[in-house]
Amino acid sequence: MTSSLTSTPWTAGQLPPQDGRTVIITGANSGIGLETTRAFARAGARVIMAVRDVERARATAAPLPDAAELRPLDLADLASVRAFAASVDHPCDILINNAGVANVPLSRTADGFETHFGTNHLGHFALTNLLLPRITDRVVTLASNAHKSASLDLADPNWERRSYRSSAAYGQSKLANLLFTLELQNRLTAAGSTVRALAAHPGAATTGLNRHLGPAMKAVAALAGRFVMQSGTDGAQPTLFAAVRDLPGASYVGPDGRGGQRGRPTLVSRSTTAQDTDLAARLWELSEHLTATSFPLG
Repeated sequence: MTSSLTSTPWTAGQLPPQDGRTVIITGANSGIGLETTRAFARAGARVIMAVRDVERARATAAPLPDAAELRPLDLADLASVRAFAASVDHPCDILINNAGVANVPLSRTADGFETHFGTNHLGHFALTNLLLPRITDRVVTLASNAHKSASLDLADPNWERRSYRSSAAYGQSKLANLLFTLELQNRLTAAGSTVRALAAHPGAATTGLNRHLGPAMKAVAALAGRFVMQSGTDGAQPTLFAAVRDLPGASYVGPDGRGGQRGRPTLVSRSTTAQDTDLAARLWELSEHLTATSFPLG
């Protein structure tokens, strides 16, 4: 279900038929995840909507085709991650690691990890490793432009000794997403697997990620959004592009507009740190230790 790159601007309307394919999308009940779910469901895919609160998500899922199915998944709780993975007992074509939190005050997951690092990175890291034997096509992980100004402190990833800043914690988690994608692809290649790992970012899109900002910052974000932000529908296009186009492993997709804020999906650059294969390998080793999961192939 892939097609080659062309110079023609791509839109979600070009999504090829997905009949007979299964897609798992985390955080599928709102924002980019919901728009991605809608696109795949319209194209005929069976979509497993992995959501933290199934009851709250029922109204969102009601208008979708019957092939859209809700299942509980709390990425901030590794027991929930394991239970969800155990419920998937059939092949799955695509896993989209979409869910995330941003600008959260200092808090901890059920397993004691800093919330951004634990949810955005470690939860998806464990989920991917647990599902990988059943994934047949690709893993797409959502990153962010915030990774470009971020650093990763492997000695203190959970902000136990550093002075906490929510924006820095978010940026670190998004940098971790890209390093995870890089090392996952390296391991898939070494194992002789045809599964591909890719990353995407939505640019500046109107989603629910700003809900943890203070009133003043929310007002600033809302004002800026009138001029630079694109809709959630447009923000989902890089994810869809990464999920169905014939792209090299470890590719990174985002909007083609100025500053990567908006526009049509295309291959985009990442920071030098996000290309550090040694750092990616060391993050992987740490993540295996913290989650008690490991690469299951080869």
